[in-house]
Amino acid sequence: MLTEGFLATLVILACGAGIGLGVTSAGGETFAGAAATWSHHYGVWSSGLGPALGAFLGGSANFLKALGIPDAAAVALMGVLVASFAGTTLDTACRLQRYIVQELANTVAPKTSRGFDPIAGLRGKHGATIFAVVTAVIMAAIPPTGAEWTLENAGRGGLILWPVFGATNQLLGGLSFLVIAFYLWRRSVPVWFLIGPMILMLIMPAWAMTLQAFIGEHSWWVQQNWLLVGVAVATMALEVWMIVEAIALFPQVKGVIETDAIEPVKA
Repeated sequence: MLTEGFLATLVILACGAGIGLGVTSAGGETFAGAAATWSHHYGVWSSGLGPALGAFLGGSANFLKALGIPDAAAVALMGVLVASFAGTTLDTACRLQRYIVQELANTVAPKTSRGFDPIAGLRGKHGATIFAVVTAVIMAAIPPTGAEWTLENAGRGGLILWPVFGATNQLLGGLSFLVIAFYLWRRSVPVWFLIGPMILMLIMPAWAMTLQAFIGEHSWWVQQNWLLVGVAVATMALEVWMIVEAIALFPQVKGVIETDAIEPVKA
């Protein structure tokens, strides 16, 4: 989902870059201005990531050409940007997923000194990384609804999950507020100015996801889109879990620095 959001951001930037310049497609058709460019390329988003990537390269290259950079150099520069940004996005997503897997493995089933440990591999960085990569590959290989499992249909799993990106992205913002509040509270710094934005960012995205998943004739539940329903339920369950944990710990951690309270996950 991070990669999908990254590419969506590139499309938006490309349309902005096309303001007043016009964007010419490979077929020679010109779209005058950002609004028409956005409508054209967003309309074909579901067909794959190629048109979206082409929109970014075309719009951004036009912007650079307007600054006096030659056409070939402009396209090359934007190509390097895409490759670098995509690579760092995948690296960040993989590492964050590994941290989450390790934390969940140690929280749900703490290690004991006796008996067989069935999830021992998920506690270490190598096992957690392999788990994160394999599950991401499986998710990416899922074909569109109703399509067969073929190489032609592989790699569109991110597009299937696209409807949940907005809500999960905003929930991440709310949880970031929560982490910042704990960081400041541990250092006896006032956090009153964070409470309002934090509550708003935790409630509104969860409410929107609930409506999309379960309410109305176009909800994922009615459409029997069980993958999106499952992701929505898992996301909201984890959010509730973190909020409950935060409420329980908040009165106990004022003035307690992190290294005194918890043992960090080893990188």
